[in-house]
Amino acid sequence: MATRLAIRDETRLERTVIGSEVRAPKTAELVAAQLRRRIVKGELLEGDALPPETVLMEQFGVSRPTLREAFRVLESELLISVRRGARGGARVHIPNVDVAARYAGLVLEYRGATLADVFEARNIIEPTCAGLLASHHTEGQLRQLWAEVERAEGVRDDPNRMIRVHTEFHALLVEFAGNQTLRVLSGMLRQIIDTANWTRVALDAGSPSERRATHRGARAHRRLVELIEAGDAEGAEALWRKHLVEAADYLAAGSMKTVLDLLG
Repeated sequence: MATRLAIRDETRLERTVIGSEVRAPKTAELVAAQLRRRIVKGELLEGDALPPETVLMEQFGVSRPTLREAFRVLESELLISVRRGARGGARVHIPNVDVAARYAGLVLEYRGATLADVFEARNIIEPTCAGLLASHHTEGQLRQLWAEVERAEGVRDDPNRMIRVHTEFHALLVEFAGNQTLRVLSGMLRQIIDTANWTRVALDAGSPSERRATHRGARAHRRLVELIEAGDAEGAEALWRKHLVEAADYLAAGSMKTVLDLLG
């Protein structure tokens, strides 16, 4: 009963907005909103099964077609997956930055965004994260960063493996900085930047330019962890910005110039 009242109250609020004509939301959208809220609040966890349709229909006071329309809304947002049949049902998926990343890639392709534009955005996000991590870090985080540095140096003779370790280091740096908004924004760009790195190195492996870029990158990664360990936020931010500019220059020398060239 409480859920039914909540849906009626939301409908009433939508109709009383002052201003231009407002469309009252469909009942299916309101049901989807109730379930979405439970997912984002952590009341429903990854892999949880939603109650059977008959139970949800009773809880929300809606018909089967309305409930299934609500399911389609949540499926389109990748918040649930639905299996039909005797052993079917709806299972929960928590919000994932990979979903946002795929959509962001499509938007950037449509807008004709250049790779230089994407690299510039990274140059704004990651140095800030380096400074934050230098100011606040744990011993466990330092151990993991040093382990990544040593893992990369251990495969320095294999450019294709080394670049993958390096891109994981970048992701770890943003994660450890602790700012969830920066982490999501960086995650939305990561697929594009990682793919650009892997593709460029694969095409250029063994060349003098690739060896120079790899050597500079390894040196910058080691130096960054030293600065983080010393608590030098300003130095860490400046070093990482310089490293990213050099990396972008190397990537920009390749044949791919736009996100569409890379992902399309």
